[in-house]
Amino acid sequence: MFKLRDYQQETVDNIYQSMKQGNRRIIVQQPPRTGKTVIMAEIARKTTDKGNRVMFIIHRKEVLAQAKATFRKQDVNVNLATMGMVQTLTRRVNKLVEPQLILIDEAHHAISNSYRRIINAFPNAYILYFTATPIRTGHDQLDQIADDIIVGKSIKWLTQHHFLAPFHYYGLGDIDRSKLRKQNGDYSSQSMDEAINHQIYGHIIQQYQRLANGKQAVVYCHSIESAKKVSEQFKSIGVRAAEIDGNTEPQVRDRLVQEFRDQKLMILANVNLFTEGVDLPNVDCVIMARPTSSLALYLQFSMRCLNPRRGKTAIIIDHVDNFLNFGLPNNDRDWKQAIVTKDKRKSNSNDDTGPAIAQCNYCFGTFYRTDIHDSCCPLCGHELKTETKDYKIVNVDLQEIKENQAVEHRKKMIQQILNDQVMANVADKSPGQLHTLKELQAYAKLHGYSTGWAWHQFNNRRKKKW
Repeated sequence: MFKLRDYQQETVDNIYQSMKQGNRRIIVQQPPRTGKTVIMAEIARKTTDKGNRVMFIIHRKEVLAQAKATFRKQDVNVNLATMGMVQTLTRRVNKLVEPQLILIDEAHHAISNSYRRIINAFPNAYILYFTATPIRTGHDQLDQIADDIIVGKSIKWLTQHHFLAPFHYYGLGDIDRSKLRKQNGDYSSQSMDEAINHQIYGHIIQQYQRLANGKQAVVYCHSIESAKKVSEQFKSIGVRAAEIDGNTEPQVRDRLVQEFRDQKLMILANVNLFTEGVDLPNVDCVIMARPTSSLALYLQFSMRCLNPRRGKTAIIIDHVDNFLNFGLPNNDRDWKQAIVTKDKRKSNSNDDTGPAIAQCNYCFGTFYRTDIHDSCCPLCGHELKTETKDYKIVNVDLQEIKENQAVEHRKKMIQQILNDQVMANVADKSPGQLHTLKELQAYAKLHGYSTGWAWHQFNNRRKKKW
């Protein structure tokens, strides 16, 4: 059995408290990578231990298989559990045995007719809607099917307490966002084709080598053709990579995923996979090569690499400036307002999702303005010029950041890293992670800083110690 973490047990306790207050249809918000399936399994175990029936609903086969394994490990009485995909259960709803509790995973989908058919068939059941992002594109929100929401710990809190890995975020801007057009709730494939810079495939390789060389990475692409191009580009430099999409034969897909888990593959370029639920524990880097207008997808993309490990700092490389829509993954978000159908929201509510963020025009690192110290980029230490833009996020029409003269510098940087072991050791670190004068000097040389920069940094740290 799994032993629940303190924050998971707190969520379970809050759910039962809400039920005692008379709520029967409850949204349970938990960020990605925080074990909501374990929470559901524990609630299912408690339910079946009392002789009550439970139903678990999900919309993806891969997630269903993993959930069944988790429920078995948690000693759920499977004879009292119905577990299936919504597509199957909605067709068989008249033949299903009535449950006392319904658990719905990825419940931001649950307002659709296929889910409602099941919900309406069992009016006496308690229903728990689990989701990382209780918000939908369009007008109607989850307040139409729920009467309470339990909000989990924030991503910042989970990171501070080592349940999620810290990350560095880089925005590259290989896209003309003015060409993006929505279709069925997200950007159309044709508009993404037109918007994305065709040089992105080369840039993906360059930036991976610069920022995440040697790390296992998942690349999110907008089309099968683009995913195959990315995979071939990585193979051309000797990095083991594979392309995978919804048309990939199931046995081939399972084999490639297992090879990635076994670290036989370094890169998985995918289309519309590895968003919800699928377990890939050793991802250290995410590369976003497709834009999205969906906050749910953005958080699933960007947080895929945040499984913690001692000493790990994840790398998120955003080639399509998704951060202009949504801020950084750890923005604080008002989920209680998010579930309210738009014309019922408070009049003073707005769509500002978090604090102002800035971007270094040297390393393209993206960070909160409050993290800036001594007018220097917190990621690379480069002095931030006055033209560095300060963004208030969620304006999709903001001008994307253009690449500048740093492209040539990067090529030289990569060659220097290959030729100098000390530089290789400091290449993916921030100045705050450097300890010796030699490391600071290598970092200064790598980034083209003046010779006095390393001495200045080293002496300042010595003074602070005294």
